[in-house]
Amino acid sequence: MKKILLVGSGAREVAIARKIKTSRHSSVLFCVSPTINPHISSLCQEYFCVSLSNNKEIVGIAKKFGVDFVVVGPENPLENGLVDDIEKEGIPCVAPKKTVARIETSKSFARKVLDGCYKEKNPKRKEFKSVDKVQSFLKELHENYVIKHDGLMGGKGVKISGEHLHSTEDALDFCKEIINNKGSFLIEEKLIGEEFSLMSFCDGVSCVHMPAVQDHKRAFEGDVGPNTGGMGTYSFENHSLPFLFKEEVLDAQKTNELVLKELKTITGEEFRGVLYGGFMATKDGVRVIEYNARFGDPEAMNVLALLKTDFIDVCEHIINRSLSLLSVEFEKAATVCKYVVPVGYPDSPEKNFKISCKNADDQRLFFASVKEEGGEVFATGSRTAAYIGKETTIEGAEKVAEEGVRGVSGKLFHRKDIGTKNLIQKRMDNMKKVRS
Repeated sequence: MKKILLVGSGAREVAIARKIKTSRHSSVLFCVSPTINPHISSLCQEYFCVSLSNNKEIVGIAKKFGVDFVVVGPENPLENGLVDDIEKEGIPCVAPKKTVARIETSKSFARKVLDGCYKEKNPKRKEFKSVDKVQSFLKELHENYVIKHDGLMGGKGVKISGEHLHSTEDALDFCKEIINNKGSFLIEEKLIGEEFSLMSFCDGVSCVHMPAVQDHKRAFEGDVGPNTGGMGTYSFENHSLPFLFKEEVLDAQKTNELVLKELKTITGEEFRGVLYGGFMATKDGVRVIEYNARFGDPEAMNVLALLKTDFIDVCEHIINRSLSLLSVEFEKAATVCKYVVPVGYPDSPEKNFKISCKNADDQRLFFASVKEEGGEVFATGSRTAAYIGKETTIEGAEKVAEEGVRGVSGKLFHRKDIGTKNLIQKRMDNMKKVRS
């Protein structure tokens, strides 16, 4: 009997919990998170409402129940060194220690890692702690730039010229906002092309790559509005994307492999867990936008829906540094995942309102930012629930996802265009134009 502790309470963690409980291995699941997610609690022997910054209490729970290993879903506990504290007690984690998790928690560190192993993947950039010389660098980039908060901002610490920033004044105001919050920032060359995600299971020495996925960060249909944590995702049955060449997927995989090795070289610490590369296909090949040190959300729902290999087996091979001995397989199917979110999200979302679901027990539905009180489910202000379609074609998967997400009602909205033929064609046309 495997005893496993899951840290986190979002849709990503629901997906992880379900893969654990459908394993060929018998298991007892425990969970710690700030609120009760009914889709996770129904699978747990014990569920603890604990702040994810309370390392001491989480470590105590892991020790008390003698868990075999811990799976950490979100990024903040990684930055807080939770894995370090748990592993000091002899309990392994499927997640990286703080030193190597900096690949996500510090954008400047991530760029330095790439400088050491695959420099050409980096855009032109500079780091700033004040607004001095910001204007001159913006001119040097011909006003094509991206400003990034150098830290965790839940996918919302990045603003792009021509999309969020329409003047030098807008740029300076954003820089000042970061400084006023005691932060630093990077200004980078704006990359032109199409984004995609390529995640890899890592055991510190080797990688197993997952299917490529495309996320949709912008809040509203047509790719407009503010950035979000991700409104939805899709993947194709060939594990690539229709706007990518085969060699571009291989190059992204190679980048993850080189980054894994470079992290060990720079820090002396092995990265074990999920390494998530955020890439841009450009005219000049694949470039890196950013790195994350865990499953993406929504991307986790897409790839875990496709994972044929037993998830607990994958976890144990990560822990034992033996991934190369495990044949990890993914189903040849298409997936579309759509999020339903509160009205006003992400800037001023409605909060603490009741939601209803036509079929709350549907295994394709994933509760996210919710809480359960008195048998009712309430949306707490961030992304509320996700629904995934998996079919032999992208058209079929989109239809299932759209029908499913409409079954969640309340003060909510979603992007109807994710995974549709028109939006995917738009991506293909854009990439054709970029390459010409």
